[in-house]
Amino acid sequence: MFGIEDIPKFILAFFVLLPVISAIHEGGHVFFAWLMGGKNIRITIGTGKPVFRWGLVEVRQYYFWYGFCTFDNITRQRTIANILIFSGGVLFNLLAAIAVILLVEKDILEEGLFAYQFTYFSLYYIFFALIPIPFPDGGYSDGRIILDLIRGKENIITPRVYYVRWDQDGNQWRVFDDQEELIASYEGKMEALNKANEVARSNRPSMVMNSKGGKETEISNYPRIPL
Repeated sequence: MFGIEDIPKFILAFFVLLPVISAIHEGGHVFFAWLMGGKNIRITIGTGKPVFRWGLVEVRQYYFWYGFCTFDNITRQRTIANILIFSGGVLFNLLAAIAVILLVEKDILEEGLFAYQFTYFSLYYIFFALIPIPFPDGGYSDGRIILDLIRGKENIITPRVYYVRWDQDGNQWRVFDDQEELIASYEGKMEALNKANEVARSNRPSMVMNSKGGKETEISNYPRIPL
């Protein structure tokens, strides 16, 4: 049982433990993304303006609220690979909670409010991550994506394809969206690639293809982001 004197500990836990649990969750996602060949891996803790960056971790102004990770160019696009990536967050949270429970049972860690809150918030994260629901912004929970993948509905991770094509007649590079609509034209190939990557990165899952002389080559891919 707890009393009034424990309220400051609850507040402290919210500002300390919750960001740690969020980092563990995102770490689970990027661990499997790394195993599957992911590049440009980033973990973001919190929302708002970036405060500092250390390695692949970026901490933002409201560090105690929300978190996500990004990565590019997954080399293994099979269903099982994506199930592992989207399951990684809850798996790491579960392992961390079990580790704390075992440490308490072995009297290595003190049985107290912080151990209880760490376990509680970890299970909280697991529960809400696995609820199979869509989000108002068009995204999906990890649980929804995992469920759809198990059911064989791979369209949830099927990328939009953006093309960078050489126009021989116009002597310029053109960028097309996934509906074959022209986005922009450039004299230089690098400018066209930068534009295509910018648009694709903002519309995950997506990929950029280079097309010239009837030959198409994948330049980059941007998988759906786990939360």
